Amino acid sequence: MEQMKKIMIVEDDEVVRRELEELLQNAGYQPILLKDFMNSKTEILSVNPDLVLLDINIPGLNGEMLLHELRKDSQVPVIMVTSKTSELDEVLSMSYGADDYITKPYNPTLLLLRIGAIMKRVGNMGAVQMQTYRDLKVNSAKGILARGEEELFLTKNEMIIFMHLLDHQNTIVSRDDLMTDLWDNDEFVNDNTLTVNISRLRAKLADFGYEDAIETRKKQGYILV
Repeated sequence: MEQMKKIMIVEDDEVVRRELEELLQNAGYQPILLKDFMNSKTEILSVNPDLVLLDINIPGLNGEMLLHELRKDSQVPVIMVTSKTSELDEVLSMSYGADDYITKPYNPTLLLLRIGAIMKRVGNMGAVQMQTYRDLKVNSAKGILARGEEELFLTKNEMIIFMHLLDHQNTIVSRDDLMTDLWDNDEFVNDNTLTVNISRLRAKLADFGYEDAIETRKKQGYILV
């Protein structure tokens, strides 16, 4: 029997927290409620959840700063759940490494679809065999590009983008193709979200010595060379 996926709820509103807990239980997940907001990162890492639902407005570190700190030690998928609706908040969350973003009051069906899409693509990544890019070994399951003893860590979204480009290396990949691969359905995607992820991936590769890895073709898409 397959073990239930653990989803950690980081939300200080009691009503919303209980609603999310019930929703996830009914959908077959194992919800875990964060209790210690002053040591939220430590508690999340100790639980080792399969996904985190993270509110921006929480005690202690706000959600965006908590995500920033969490990404130093973990690539666990994170969906931001927040009442903030500005595009800036969405872009900032994505730049810190969020996998998706949903606003309150959220549609329960839509939230479950997004959770399911992330779980599916994480599972698919785990099944991919080791590949290479130039002199790098690509471990898509762990989100690591390795060169000797050096390792470059990518977020889930960054690795999915990189793997799609790698699977179509030296071929133009459109933005629509990348968005479909990321979220299964491009209606869930804000165009800025993809731009942020591409920019972050390109910057990481450049810092690792591959400044020319991703070429942009205006009105066409991207090429991994």
